[in-house]
Amino acid sequence: MIMLMAFILSYGQDERKVIRAGIKEYEKGDFDDAEVQFRKAESLNHDSYEAEFNTGAALYGQKKYEETARQYQSMLDQADDGEKTAQIWHNIGNSLLEAQQYGPSIEAYKNALRKNPSDMDTKYNLAYAKQKLEEQQQQQQQQSQENKNQGENNKDQNTGQQDKNKEQQEQQQQDQDQQDQQQQPVPRQISKEDAQRMLDAIQHQEKEVKEKVDKKKAAVAKVKTEKDW
Repeated sequence: MIMLMAFILSYGQDERKVIRAGIKEYEKGDFDDAEVQFRKAESLNHDSYEAEFNTGAALYGQKKYEETARQYQSMLDQADDGEKTAQIWHNIGNSLLEAQQYGPSIEAYKNALRKNPSDMDTKYNLAYAKQKLEEQQQQQQQQSQENKNQGENNKDQNTGQQDKNKEQQEQQQQDQDQQDQQQQPVPRQISKEDAQRMLDAIQHQEKEVKEKVDKKKAAVAKVKTEKDW
C-alpha cells in the first residue's frame, strides 16, 4: 500500500511537471512543443482536465481551429460545474469564429451564456459573431447575384456570337455565290457587222432551201402530166 501511494504521488508530480513545461513553451509562442507537452501530460493522466484544456489552447495557437473545437467539445462531459462548462463553450465559440463558422459559433456563445450570463467577453464575442454572420450572408448574396449576372452576360455573349457566326456564314455564302457567278463563261459580245453577216447567211440559206423545194414541186407536177397522157 505504501509503495502504491508513493507511485500515485510520483505519477501526479510528473504530470504537473510536464504541464508546467508545456506552459513555458506556450508562453514563448512555441505552440507545437506546447501541444507535445500537454498531450504527454494527458498520457500520464487520462483524466487530467488541465492537460486537455491546455492542449486545446495549444491547438488554437497553431490556428487548427476546427481541431480545437473538437478538443473542447470532447471535454463537455468532464466539466463538473457551470463555470467550467461556460469556459469550454466560450472557447468552442472562439474556435468556430476563427474558422468562419459563424452560425455554430453563435450557438456556442449562447450555450456559454446560459451557464454564465454575466460573462461580458462572451457577450461581446456573440455580438461580433452575429455581425460577421450578417456580413457573410450579404457577401454570399452579392456573389450569387454576380454569378447570375455573369451567367446572363455569358448567355447574351453566346447569342451574340451565334448571330455573328450566322452573319459571317451568310456573307461567306454570298461571296461564294458571287465568285461562282464570276467564274461562269461570259457570252461574247457580237458586233453589228457580225450580226448582219449572220442574218444574211440565214436569209441566203432560207432562199436556197425554198428554191430546192420549188424544184421538187415542179418535178412532181411534170411527172403527173406525162402519166395522164
